Amino acid sequence: MKNLAGLMKQASQMQSKMEEMQAGLANLEIEGSAGAGMVTVMLSGKGDLKRIRIDPKLADPSEMEMLEDLIVAAHAEARRHLEARTSEEMQKVTGGLNLPAGMKLPF
Repeated sequence: MKNLAGLMKQASQMQSKMEEMQAGLANLEIEGSAGAGMVTVMLSGKGDLKRIRIDPKLADPSEMEMLEDLIVAAHAEARRHLEARTSEEMQKVTGGLNLPAGMKLPF
């Protein structure tokens, strides 16, 4: 039973660290860009699109399709950066513990 109590304590500590990490990530702003920086998007730590910056050269109506594609590409890059950062922070909290796919903490 002593081991079970220790395990429960560790799980509780891990959950606290997870909550701290999630709060920290929520305050992040992650940037992604496309078209050599002509389009830049900023996401919150939760993946919400916060801002878009578009180079004025792209405002030509004949370039709108390219502009739309660049916005999608910049958003996708920012999401990849966010997922990588989230994964790094998760590794710090779990101490490299490999959790089964689909298993989310806190429990």
